[in-house]
Amino acid sequence: MKCLYCQSELKRGKATFTDSRNGYVIVLQDIPAWVCTQCGEPLFDPGAVAGIQDVLRAVDERVEKLRAVA
Repeated sequence: MKCLYCQSELKRGKATFTDSRNGYVIVLQDIPAWVCTQCGEPLFDPGAVAGIQDVLRAVDERVEKLRAVA
């Protein structure tokens, strides 16, 4: 498998997913991914992407509830 950015080889490893959204920052560490051996860019498998999206949805819901309290 090749990196989408620099075309170098990818190897199995773990990566950090970071996103800034709706007034908060979320950092998920040690997510299984394919990681570029040259530039370090991660490529997450579809299962990891689905898990990340589940976490983001859950946090979004809780943030909405928290903001409704104020």
